[in-house]
This record gives sequence, structure tokens and C-alpha cells, in this order.
Amino acid sequence: MSAPTPPSTPPRFRRAAPPAAPASDEPVRLNKRMAEQGICSRREADDWIERGWVRVNGQPALMGQKVLPADKVTVDRRAEEAQDQRVTILLHKPMGFVSGQAEDGHEPAVVLVQPQARWREDRSPHRFQPQQLRGLAPAGRLDIDSVGLLVLTQDGRVARQLIGEDSGVEKEYLVRVSYGPETRDVQSVFPREGLARLRHGLFLDGQALRPAQVDWQNPEQLRFVLREGKKRQIRRMCEQVGLHVVGLKRIRIGRVVLGNLPVGQWRYLGPHESF
Repeated sequence: MSAPTPPSTPPRFRRAAPPAAPASDEPVRLNKRMAEQGICSRREADDWIERGWVRVNGQPALMGQKVLPADKVTVDRRAEEAQDQRVTILLHKPMGFVSGQAEDGHEPAVVLVQPQARWREDRSPHRFQPQQLRGLAPAGRLDIDSVGLLVLTQDGRVARQLIGEDSGVEKEYLVRVSYGPETRDVQSVFPREGLARLRHGLFLDGQALRPAQVDWQNPEQLRFVLREGKKRQIRRMCEQVGLHVVGLKRIRIGRVVLGNLPVGQWRYLGPHESF
């Protein structure tokens, strides 16, 4: 009786970047190609290259290496395993916290990500571990005087999806406004042409803004849906049409909503959620 055939060991290098679009035969940096194919961020690619987890045409990749469309890029299974351990956190940011690095004496929102501030109703299987704070960075800004949904992630794929140059993910806001001395029933006195300009026709920093969805939610509150995120964009848009922002709250990013997440608390992005 012959001995059973041992199970084959899965190859270590098994994930390949699809060939780049054949529109150009120009070589591009390897980290850029990997990011464009949605495999990881450029920073992650450089880290994987340094660890020896990336090969080009079967040979270990070099830092700064350029590749052609026909080159075959493969990634070690260990990179995928490391990536799967990275977390994305949804925080209901209060006023008074900055999104990124501490500035002017104000703390960054990431300091709120502590086990005692995790939302009781979070059903994610993740257990909080201190290493989850390592490299946890905001994927998009939310002003110090604004509240609502802020995404913090260790995953370069999520960051690129939300703040990459070609990102078109919707962000939805509720914006309380006043118009001159009018703080109540602003809708009745605000010109219709001003609303039309908010939807399309404004410029910031010398560039035309993308069309936006802007509608009245109630006589004092507007709903904005944007596909871009310039610094203090909504406040600056409102200033151009004579509105003053009294309060601003982000309630949705892509398909992920703030929901009932309490102010100052956080939860993990669920395994079946995506932006």
C-alpha cells in the first residue's frame, strides 16, 4: 500500500499585483504601482520591501525600484497576515480635539481611543490591545470646532480609499447656520441663488469645487454631501454666500454612518462594513 501524498505547502509568495494599465510603458516606482492596485499604501509597500516580503519577477525587490507593466509583482503571505491584523476605528469626535497631531495646546482625537471609551454596543470580535494604537492615524480631517464621525486607521488601503488623490467617497454633514442677524428660520431669508452656488460654482484656493448636494433639513440646518475634503471647506463655502456656521456634524462617510455612537466614544469598523 503506497504512502499517502503529503499535502502541498501553500507558496509563501502568492499575492500578485495585476499588470498596470497598458496605456503607458513608462516604468513607475514599485510602491506606487502597489498602491494603485489597491494592495497597500506606499508606506506599507516600502515596509514590506524592506522586510523582504515583495518580489519582482521572482527576485527580491529593492527600495525605490521601478517596474514596467509586464513585470510580475508578488507579495509574501506574511504581509497579508500582518495587514489583516490592522484595525480601523470609528470615533465620535467631540469639539476641542484636533484630528491629527497636537497643536496649539489641543490634544489629538486619538487620545480618546482607550478601552474605557469603547462603545458598549460594539459587536466587533476585536479585543483592544495597545499595539492597535501604533500607526493609528486619521483618514481625513474634522475641524477642532466640528463634531461627528472620524475614521482612524492602521490600514493603508482604507486611508487611500478615503483620502487618496482619486477618492470620491461621499461625506455627509449636518450644518447649522445663521444669515446676518437671522438665527431662526434662516431658510426663509436666504437667497435661492446662494443655495445654487453652494451646490456648484464656488472656488477655494484657486480651484473649482466639485458639485455638492446641499439641501435644507430644517429652517436653520443644511445637509451637505461632499466628495472632497479641503481644509475647513464647508465653513469657507458658507462664508462665500454670507452664511455663518454655528455647528457642524459629520454623520456619514461612504456607507458607514455615525448612528447612535455616543460623543467621545469609539467602535471598530465591523468585519462586514466597508466604505
